[in-house]
Amino acid sequence: MQNYFHSVTLDEKRCKGCTNCIKRCPTEAIRVRKSKARIIAERCIDCGECIRVCPQHAKKAITDPIETINSFKYKVAIPAPSLYGQFESKYSRNQILNALRRIGFDMVYEVAKAAEIVSSATRKLISEKNFKKPLISSACPAVVRLIQVRFPNLLDNILKLESPMEVAARIVKSEAAEKYKLAADEIGVFFISPCAAKVTSVKAPYEKEKSAVDGVISINDVYVKILLTMGKVKNGEELDLAGNEGISWAKPGGESIALGSDKFLAVDGIHNVISILEEIENDKLNDMEFVEALACTGGCLGGPLTVVNPYIARTRLKKHIEEARKKSKPDTGEKEYIQDLVWTGNVEYKPVMKLDEDFQKALKKLEALNQINKELPGLDCGACGAPSCRALAEDIVRGIANETDCIFKLREKVRSLAIQMMELEKKMPPVLDKDTNGHGDEDNNESR
Repeated sequence: MQNYFHSVTLDEKRCKGCTNCIKRCPTEAIRVRKSKARIIAERCIDCGECIRVCPQHAKKAITDPIETINSFKYKVAIPAPSLYGQFESKYSRNQILNALRRIGFDMVYEVAKAAEIVSSATRKLISEKNFKKPLISSACPAVVRLIQVRFPNLLDNILKLESPMEVAARIVKSEAAEKYKLAADEIGVFFISPCAAKVTSVKAPYEKEKSAVDGVISINDVYVKILLTMGKVKNGEELDLAGNEGISWAKPGGESIALGSDKFLAVDGIHNVISILEEIENDKLNDMEFVEALACTGGCLGGPLTVVNPYIARTRLKKHIEEARKKSKPDTGEKEYIQDLVWTGNVEYKPVMKLDEDFQKALKKLEALNQINKELPGLDCGACGAPSCRALAEDIVRGIANETDCIFKLREKVRSLAIQMMELEKKMPPVLDKDTNGHGDEDNNESR
Protein backbone atom coordinates (compact mmCIF):
# COMPACT_ATOMS: atom_id res chain seq x y z
CA MET A 1 0.00 0.00 0.00
CA GLN A 2 1.08 3.57 -0.64
CA ASN A 3 1.68 6.05 2.14
CA TYR A 4 -1.40 7.98 3.11
CA PHE A 5 -1.86 11.06 0.93
CA HIS A 6 -3.99 14.06 1.85
CA SER A 7 -5.87 16.23 -0.59
CA VAL A 8 -7.04 18.65 2.11
CA THR A 9 -4.27 21.07 3.06
CA LEU A 10 -3.80 24.29 4.99
CA ASP A 11 -2.73 27.68 3.63
CA GLU A 12 -1.02 29.17 6.70
CA LYS A 13 -0.93 32.67 5.25
CA ARG A 14 -4.73 32.80 5.18
CA CYS A 15 -5.29 31.09 8.55
CA LYS A 16 -6.27 33.49 11.37
CA GLY A 17 -6.36 30.87 14.10
CA CYS A 18 -10.13 30.83 14.59
CA THR A 19 -11.69 27.66 15.98
CA ASN A 20 -14.38 26.98 13.36
CA CYS A 21 -12.51 24.04 11.83
CA ILE A 22 -11.53 22.29 15.06
CA LYS A 23 -15.14 22.20 16.22
CA ARG A 24 -16.47 20.71 12.97
CA CYS A 25 -13.77 18.13 12.20
CA PRO A 26 -15.38 14.66 12.67
CA THR A 27 -12.13 12.94 13.68
CA GLU A 28 -10.62 15.75 15.81
CA ALA A 29 -7.80 16.04 13.29
CA ILE A 30 -7.22 19.78 13.72
CA ARG A 31 -5.60 21.83 16.49
CA VAL A 32 -4.82 25.54 16.70
CA ARG A 33 -1.29 26.19 17.91
CA LYS A 34 0.48 29.58 17.89
CA SER A 35 -2.55 31.17 16.20
CA LYS A 36 -2.44 28.74 13.27
CA ALA A 37 -4.43 25.60 12.53
CA ARG A 38 -2.54 22.32 12.35
CA ILE A 39 -3.88 19.20 10.62
CA ILE A 40 -2.99 15.87 12.25
CA ALA A 41 -2.33 13.82 9.12
CA GLU A 42 -3.09 10.39 10.60
CA ARG A 43 -6.57 11.46 11.68
CA CYS A 44 -7.67 13.42 8.62
CA ILE A 45 -10.17 11.61 6.36
CA ASP A 46 -10.28 14.36 3.68
CA CYS A 47 -14.02 14.84 4.10
CA GLY A 48 -13.65 18.55 3.27
CA GLU A 49 -15.75 19.71 6.23
CA CYS A 50 -13.02 22.19 7.20
CA ILE A 51 -13.01 23.60 3.66
CA ARG A 52 -16.70 24.41 3.99
CA VAL A 53 -16.56 26.08 7.40
CA CYS A 54 -13.29 28.04 7.17
CA PRO A 55 -14.23 31.76 6.86
CA GLN A 56 -10.72 32.63 5.68
CA HIS A 57 -10.64 29.95 2.94
CA ALA A 58 -7.41 28.70 4.50
CA LYS A 59 -8.28 25.06 3.83
CA LYS A 60 -8.08 23.86 0.25
CA ALA A 61 -8.02 20.65 -1.74
CA ILE A 62 -5.09 19.68 -3.93
CA THR A 63 -6.33 18.53 -7.33
CA ASP A 64 -4.68 18.11 -10.71
CA PRO A 65 -4.58 21.19 -12.96
CA ILE A 66 -6.29 20.64 -16.29
CA GLU A 67 -2.95 21.10 -18.08
CA THR A 68 -1.93 17.69 -16.66
CA ILE A 69 -4.00 15.97 -19.37
CA ASN A 70 -1.39 17.02 -21.94
CA SER A 71 0.99 14.44 -20.49
CA PHE A 72 -1.00 11.75 -22.28
CA LYS A 73 -1.51 10.94 -25.95
CA TYR A 74 -5.18 10.02 -25.48
CA LYS A 75 -7.15 12.00 -22.90
CA VAL A 76 -10.39 10.79 -21.32
CA ALA A 77 -12.73 12.65 -18.97
CA ILE A 78 -15.00 10.65 -16.67
CA PRO A 79 -17.35 13.17 -15.02
CA ALA A 80 -19.26 12.53 -11.82
CA PRO A 81 -23.04 12.80 -12.30
CA SER A 82 -23.03 15.76 -9.90
CA LEU A 83 -21.51 17.80 -12.74
CA TYR A 84 -24.91 17.99 -14.48
CA GLY A 85 -26.51 19.81 -11.56
CA GLN A 86 -24.02 22.68 -11.79
CA PHE A 87 -25.53 24.12 -14.97
CA GLU A 88 -28.82 25.78 -15.71
CA SER A 89 -31.68 23.54 -16.78
CA LYS A 90 -31.67 24.99 -20.30
CA TYR A 91 -28.54 22.96 -21.04
CA SER A 92 -28.99 19.30 -21.92
CA ARG A 93 -26.77 16.60 -20.49
CA ASN A 94 -25.41 15.93 -23.95
CA GLN A 95 -24.47 19.61 -24.34
CA ILE A 96 -22.59 19.52 -21.03
CA LEU A 97 -20.70 16.35 -21.97
CA ASN A 98 -19.78 17.58 -25.45
CA ALA A 99 -18.62 20.91 -24.03
CA LEU A 100 -16.46 19.01 -21.55
CA ARG A 101 -14.86 17.04 -24.36
CA ARG A 102 -14.13 20.21 -26.33
CA ILE A 103 -12.02 21.76 -23.57
CA GLY A 104 -9.24 19.28 -24.32
CA PHE A 105 -10.40 15.68 -24.11
CA ASP A 106 -10.54 13.01 -26.80
CA MET A 107 -13.27 11.03 -25.09
CA VAL A 108 -15.90 11.50 -22.39
CA TYR A 109 -17.51 8.62 -20.53
CA GLU A 110 -20.16 9.02 -17.85
CA VAL A 111 -19.39 7.69 -14.38
CA ALA A 112 -23.18 7.42 -14.08
CA LYS A 113 -23.07 4.62 -16.66
CA ALA A 114 -20.54 2.73 -14.53
CA ALA A 115 -22.74 3.36 -11.48
CA GLU A 116 -25.43 1.24 -13.14
CA ILE A 117 -22.97 -1.65 -13.38
CA VAL A 118 -22.06 -1.31 -9.69
CA SER A 119 -25.77 -1.20 -8.79
CA SER A 120 -26.33 -4.41 -10.74
CA ALA A 121 -23.43 -6.11 -8.93
CA THR A 122 -24.73 -4.91 -5.55
CA ARG A 123 -28.21 -6.27 -6.27
CA LYS A 124 -26.69 -9.64 -7.08
CA LEU A 125 -24.63 -9.64 -3.89
CA ILE A 126 -27.66 -8.76 -1.73
CA SER A 127 -29.77 -11.45 -3.39
CA GLU A 128 -27.22 -14.07 -2.34
CA LYS A 129 -27.82 -13.15 1.34
CA ASN A 130 -24.21 -13.93 2.20
CA PHE A 131 -23.10 -10.70 3.85
CA LYS A 132 -22.90 -8.99 7.21
CA LYS A 133 -25.93 -6.74 7.69
CA PRO A 134 -26.21 -3.96 6.99
CA LEU A 135 -23.90 -3.47 4.05
CA ILE A 136 -22.34 0.00 4.08
CA SER A 137 -21.75 1.64 0.72
CA SER A 138 -18.10 2.10 -0.25
CA ALA A 139 -18.87 4.82 -2.82
CA CYS A 140 -17.80 7.64 -0.48
CA PRO A 141 -14.06 7.32 0.31
CA ALA A 142 -14.33 9.72 3.25
CA VAL A 143 -16.79 7.37 4.94
CA VAL A 144 -14.53 4.38 4.31
CA ARG A 145 -11.62 6.28 5.88
CA LEU A 146 -13.84 7.25 8.80
CA ILE A 147 -14.63 3.58 9.44
CA GLN A 148 -10.91 2.77 9.24
CA VAL A 149 -9.93 5.24 11.96
CA ARG A 150 -13.02 5.35 14.18
CA PHE A 151 -15.26 2.31 13.60
CA PRO A 152 -12.98 -0.71 13.05
CA ASN A 153 -15.74 -3.10 14.12
CA LEU A 154 -17.63 -2.14 10.96
CA LEU A 155 -14.87 -2.93 8.45
CA ASP A 156 -16.58 -6.21 7.52
CA ASN A 157 -19.81 -4.34 6.79
CA ILE A 158 -18.26 -2.32 3.96
CA LEU A 159 -19.46 -3.19 0.46
CA LYS A 160 -16.24 -4.42 -1.11
CA LEU A 161 -16.99 -3.51 -4.71
CA GLU A 162 -15.15 -1.11 -6.99
CA SER A 163 -16.50 2.44 -7.09
CA PRO A 164 -18.21 3.70 -10.27
CA MET A 165 -15.20 5.97 -10.83
CA GLU A 166 -12.80 3.01 -10.90
CA VAL A 167 -15.14 0.93 -13.05
CA ALA A 168 -15.49 3.77 -15.56
CA ALA A 169 -11.70 4.16 -15.75
CA ARG A 170 -11.21 0.46 -16.42
CA ILE A 171 -13.86 0.46 -19.15
CA VAL A 172 -12.47 3.45 -21.07
CA LYS A 173 -8.89 2.25 -20.86
CA SER A 174 -9.90 -1.12 -22.24
CA GLU A 175 -11.95 0.46 -25.04
CA ALA A 176 -9.28 3.00 -26.04
CA ALA A 177 -6.49 0.44 -26.00
CA GLU A 178 -8.46 -1.93 -28.23
CA LYS A 179 -9.90 0.69 -30.60
CA TYR A 180 -6.79 2.84 -31.13
CA LYS A 181 -4.06 0.27 -30.35
CA LEU A 182 -2.68 2.42 -27.56
CA ALA A 183 -0.36 1.40 -24.74
CA ALA A 184 -1.71 1.75 -21.21
CA ASP A 185 0.64 4.63 -20.36
CA GLU A 186 -0.59 6.59 -23.40
CA ILE A 187 -4.15 6.76 -22.06
CA GLY A 188 -4.88 9.34 -19.37
CA VAL A 189 -8.18 9.03 -17.51
CA PHE A 190 -9.27 12.01 -15.43
CA PHE A 191 -12.14 12.06 -12.97
CA ILE A 192 -14.09 15.33 -12.84
CA SER A 193 -14.73 15.46 -9.13
CA PRO A 194 -16.98 17.23 -6.63
CA CYS A 195 -14.96 15.79 -3.77
CA ALA A 196 -11.54 16.09 -2.10
CA ALA A 197 -11.70 12.53 -0.76
CA LYS A 198 -11.78 11.15 -4.32
CA VAL A 199 -8.38 12.75 -4.91
CA THR A 200 -7.04 10.89 -1.90
CA SER A 201 -8.58 7.59 -3.03
CA VAL A 202 -6.84 7.95 -6.41
CA LYS A 203 -3.43 9.00 -5.07
CA ALA A 204 -3.45 6.43 -2.24
CA PRO A 205 -6.13 3.74 -2.78
CA TYR A 206 -7.22 1.91 0.35
CA GLU A 207 -8.32 -1.28 -1.39
CA LYS A 208 -5.57 -1.88 -3.97
CA GLU A 209 -2.07 -0.91 -5.04
CA LYS A 210 -2.92 1.48 -7.88
CA SER A 211 -5.98 3.31 -9.12
CA ALA A 212 -7.08 3.02 -12.73
CA VAL A 213 -7.61 6.81 -12.67
CA ASP A 214 -4.62 8.95 -13.66
CA GLY A 215 -5.75 12.26 -12.23
CA VAL A 216 -8.56 14.16 -10.54
CA ILE A 217 -9.73 17.58 -11.72
CA SER A 218 -12.19 19.54 -9.59
CA ILE A 219 -15.56 20.59 -10.98
CA ASN A 220 -14.90 24.19 -10.01
CA ASP A 221 -11.72 24.21 -12.13
CA VAL A 222 -13.54 23.24 -15.34
CA TYR A 223 -16.91 24.88 -14.71
CA VAL A 224 -16.19 28.20 -16.44
CA LYS A 225 -14.40 26.51 -19.35
CA ILE A 226 -17.40 24.25 -19.95
CA LEU A 227 -19.83 27.15 -19.64
CA LEU A 228 -17.93 29.25 -22.19
CA THR A 229 -17.82 26.31 -24.61
CA MET A 230 -21.49 25.41 -24.20
CA GLY A 231 -22.71 27.93 -26.75
CA LYS A 232 -20.52 26.38 -29.44
CA VAL A 233 -22.06 22.94 -28.96
CA LYS A 234 -25.06 22.25 -31.20
CA ASN A 235 -25.19 18.81 -32.73
CA GLY A 236 -22.48 16.99 -30.84
CA GLU A 237 -21.96 13.27 -30.58
CA GLU A 238 -24.41 11.36 -28.40
CA LEU A 239 -22.49 10.96 -25.14
CA ASP A 240 -25.38 10.84 -22.67
CA LEU A 241 -25.74 7.06 -22.47
CA ALA A 242 -26.45 6.66 -18.74
CA GLY A 243 -29.97 6.06 -17.49
CA ASN A 244 -31.78 7.67 -14.59
CA GLU A 245 -30.52 4.99 -12.20
CA GLY A 246 -26.88 6.02 -12.63
CA ILE A 247 -27.51 9.78 -12.65
CA SER A 248 -29.42 9.48 -9.37
CA TRP A 249 -26.20 8.44 -7.58
CA ALA A 250 -25.34 12.16 -7.34
CA LYS A 251 -28.03 12.76 -4.71
CA PRO A 252 -28.71 11.13 -1.34
CA GLY A 253 -30.66 7.90 -1.73
CA GLY A 254 -29.81 7.47 -5.41
CA GLU A 255 -27.59 4.44 -4.93
CA SER A 256 -30.04 2.85 -2.48
CA ILE A 257 -33.17 3.23 -4.60
CA ALA A 258 -31.39 1.50 -7.50
CA LEU A 259 -31.18 -1.67 -5.41
CA GLY A 260 -34.92 -2.26 -5.60
CA SER A 261 -35.29 -2.91 -1.88
CA ASP A 262 -37.03 -0.93 0.84
CA LYS A 263 -34.65 -2.21 3.54
CA PHE A 264 -32.18 0.60 3.12
CA LEU A 265 -31.18 3.79 4.88
CA ALA A 266 -29.60 6.82 3.19
CA VAL A 267 -27.73 9.37 5.29
CA ASP A 268 -25.73 12.43 4.23
CA GLY A 269 -23.55 14.86 6.19
CA ILE A 270 -20.51 13.51 8.01
CA HIS A 271 -21.87 14.15 11.51
CA ASN A 272 -25.14 12.42 10.63
CA VAL A 273 -23.11 9.53 9.21
CA ILE A 274 -21.26 9.19 12.52
CA SER A 275 -24.57 8.93 14.38
CA ILE A 276 -25.76 6.14 12.06
CA LEU A 277 -22.46 4.24 12.28
CA GLU A 278 -22.76 4.36 16.06
CA GLU A 279 -26.25 2.86 15.72
CA ILE A 280 -24.89 0.07 13.51
CA GLU A 281 -22.04 -0.56 15.94
CA ASN A 282 -24.59 -0.94 18.73
CA ASP A 283 -26.57 -3.52 16.67
CA LYS A 284 -29.59 -1.25 16.29
CA LEU A 285 -29.92 -1.44 12.50
CA ASN A 286 -29.81 -5.17 11.83
CA ASP A 287 -33.16 -4.96 10.04
CA MET A 288 -31.51 -2.90 7.29
CA GLU A 289 -29.80 -4.57 4.33
CA PHE A 290 -27.99 -1.52 3.00
CA VAL A 291 -26.78 1.83 4.32
CA GLU A 292 -25.82 4.57 1.87
CA ALA A 293 -23.56 6.96 3.77
CA LEU A 294 -22.31 10.16 2.15
CA ALA A 295 -19.93 12.56 3.92
CA CYS A 296 -21.23 15.69 2.21
CA THR A 297 -24.55 17.25 3.12
CA GLY A 298 -26.64 16.91 -0.02
CA GLY A 299 -24.55 13.97 -1.21
CA CYS A 300 -22.05 14.49 -4.01
CA LEU A 301 -24.03 17.55 -5.10
CA GLY A 302 -22.84 19.17 -1.87
CA GLY A 303 -19.17 18.33 -2.40
CA PRO A 304 -16.63 21.04 -1.48
CA LEU A 305 -15.35 21.20 -5.08
CA THR A 306 -18.74 21.99 -6.63
CA VAL A 307 -19.94 25.43 -7.71
CA VAL A 308 -23.62 25.90 -6.94
CA ASN A 309 -25.76 25.44 -3.84
CA PRO A 310 -26.58 21.71 -3.44
CA TYR A 311 -30.33 22.37 -3.22
CA ILE A 312 -30.27 24.27 -6.50
CA ALA A 313 -28.13 21.54 -8.05
CA ARG A 314 -30.58 18.87 -6.89
CA THR A 315 -33.47 20.69 -8.58
CA ARG A 316 -31.48 20.93 -11.80
CA LEU A 317 -30.43 17.29 -11.64
CA LYS A 318 -34.07 16.22 -11.35
CA LYS A 319 -34.66 17.36 -14.93
CA HIS A 320 -31.81 15.16 -16.22
CA ILE A 321 -33.09 12.18 -14.24
CA GLU A 322 -36.60 12.57 -15.68
CA GLU A 323 -35.29 12.93 -19.24
CA ALA A 324 -33.10 9.84 -18.84
CA ARG A 325 -36.08 7.88 -17.50
CA LYS A 326 -38.11 8.69 -20.61
CA LYS A 327 -35.28 7.99 -23.02
CA SER A 328 -34.37 4.37 -23.72
CA LYS A 329 -30.58 3.95 -23.48
CA PRO A 330 -28.73 1.38 -25.61
CA ASP A 331 -26.84 -1.43 -23.95
CA THR A 332 -23.25 -0.53 -24.85
CA GLY A 333 -21.86 -3.81 -23.60
CA GLU A 334 -19.60 -2.51 -20.81
CA LYS A 335 -20.20 -5.58 -18.65
CA GLU A 336 -17.92 -7.65 -20.83
CA TYR A 337 -14.99 -5.51 -19.64
CA ILE A 338 -15.72 -6.05 -15.96
CA GLN A 339 -14.79 -9.57 -14.98
CA ASP A 340 -14.70 -8.95 -11.25
CA LEU A 341 -15.71 -5.87 -9.25
CA VAL A 342 -14.62 -7.25 -5.89
CA TRP A 343 -11.71 -5.47 -4.20
CA THR A 344 -8.32 -7.10 -4.57
CA GLY A 345 -7.10 -5.88 -1.17
CA ASN A 346 -8.43 -5.46 2.36
CA VAL A 347 -9.32 -2.25 4.14
CA GLU A 348 -7.31 -2.21 7.34
CA TYR A 349 -7.89 -0.56 10.69
CA LYS A 350 -5.81 2.58 11.25
CA PRO A 351 -5.53 2.85 15.04
CA VAL A 352 -4.76 6.57 15.22
CA MET A 353 -6.73 6.97 18.46
CA LYS A 354 -4.47 4.63 20.47
CA LEU A 355 -2.58 6.30 23.33
CA ASP A 356 0.31 3.82 23.28
CA GLU A 357 1.37 0.65 21.50
CA ASP A 358 2.02 -0.98 24.90
CA PHE A 359 -1.34 -2.00 26.38
CA GLN A 360 -0.34 -1.43 30.03
CA LYS A 361 1.08 2.00 29.26
CA ALA A 362 -2.03 2.85 27.26
CA LEU A 363 -4.22 1.94 30.27
CA LYS A 364 -2.19 4.21 32.55
CA LYS A 365 -2.40 7.04 30.04
CA LEU A 366 -6.15 6.51 29.77
CA GLU A 367 -6.48 6.78 33.56
CA ALA A 368 -4.44 9.99 33.51
CA LEU A 369 -6.53 11.31 30.61
CA ASN A 370 -9.78 10.69 32.46
CA GLN A 371 -8.46 12.33 35.60
CA ILE A 372 -7.26 15.42 33.72
CA ASN A 373 -10.57 15.60 31.87
CA LYS A 374 -12.47 15.61 35.19
CA GLU A 375 -10.44 18.59 36.34
CA LEU A 376 -11.08 20.58 33.16
CA PRO A 377 -14.20 22.81 33.00
CA GLY A 378 -16.05 20.66 30.45
CA LEU A 379 -17.16 23.66 28.38
CA ASP A 380 -15.56 22.51 25.09
CA CYS A 381 -15.04 26.18 24.19
CA GLY A 382 -12.09 25.52 21.87
CA ALA A 383 -10.05 28.44 23.24
CA CYS A 384 -7.22 26.03 24.08
CA GLY A 385 -6.87 25.10 20.41
CA ALA A 386 -8.40 21.63 20.87
CA PRO A 387 -11.98 20.74 19.87
CA SER A 388 -13.03 19.58 23.35
CA CYS A 389 -11.81 19.32 26.92
CA ARG A 390 -11.30 15.60 26.44
CA ALA A 391 -9.21 16.24 23.32
CA LEU A 392 -7.06 18.67 25.33
CA ALA A 393 -6.69 16.04 28.06
CA GLU A 394 -5.54 13.58 25.41
CA ASP A 395 -3.06 16.11 24.02
CA ILE A 396 -1.69 16.69 27.53
CA VAL A 397 -1.22 12.94 28.05
CA ARG A 398 0.48 12.69 24.66
CA GLY A 399 2.85 15.50 25.68
CA ILE A 400 1.80 18.00 23.00
CA ALA A 401 -0.16 20.38 25.24
CA ASN A 402 -0.16 21.77 28.78
CA GLU A 403 -2.94 22.10 31.34
CA THR A 404 -2.55 25.89 31.28
CA ASP A 405 -3.52 25.91 27.60
CA CYS A 406 -7.03 25.95 29.08
CA ILE A 407 -7.79 29.61 29.82
CA PHE A 408 -9.80 28.63 32.92
CA LYS A 409 -6.93 26.59 34.29
CA LEU A 410 -4.56 29.41 33.41
CA ARG A 411 -6.75 31.88 35.32
CA GLU A 412 -6.78 29.55 38.33
CA LYS A 413 -2.99 29.33 38.12
CA VAL A 414 -2.61 33.12 37.91
CA ARG A 415 -4.91 33.59 40.90
CA SER A 416 -2.99 30.97 42.86
CA LEU A 417 0.30 32.68 42.01
CA ALA A 418 -1.12 36.06 43.01
CA ILE A 419 -2.17 34.70 46.41
CA GLN A 420 1.24 33.10 46.86
CA MET A 421 2.92 36.43 46.01
CA MET A 422 0.82 38.22 48.61
CA GLU A 423 1.73 35.60 51.20
CA LEU A 424 5.38 35.92 50.30
CA GLU A 425 5.21 39.69 50.59
CA LYS A 426 4.06 39.37 54.21
CA LYS A 427 7.05 37.13 54.95
CA MET A 428 9.72 39.36 53.42
CA PRO A 429 12.99 39.73 55.38
CA PRO A 430 13.35 43.10 57.21
CA VAL A 431 16.10 44.31 54.85
CA LEU A 432 13.66 43.96 51.88
CA ASP A 433 10.49 45.07 53.65
CA LYS A 434 10.27 48.76 52.75
CA ASP A 435 7.55 51.31 53.34
CA THR A 436 6.10 53.51 50.68
CA ASN A 437 8.95 56.01 51.09
CA GLY A 438 11.51 53.38 50.32
CA HIS A 439 12.79 53.19 53.91
CA GLY A 440 12.98 50.04 55.92
CA ASP A 441 11.36 49.67 59.35
CA GLU A 442 14.75 50.13 61.09
CA ASP A 443 15.23 53.56 59.48
CA ASN A 444 11.78 54.56 60.65
CA ASN A 445 12.58 53.46 64.22
CA GLU A 446 15.87 55.45 64.26
CA SER A 447 14.15 58.58 63.07
CA ARG A 448 11.76 58.25 65.97
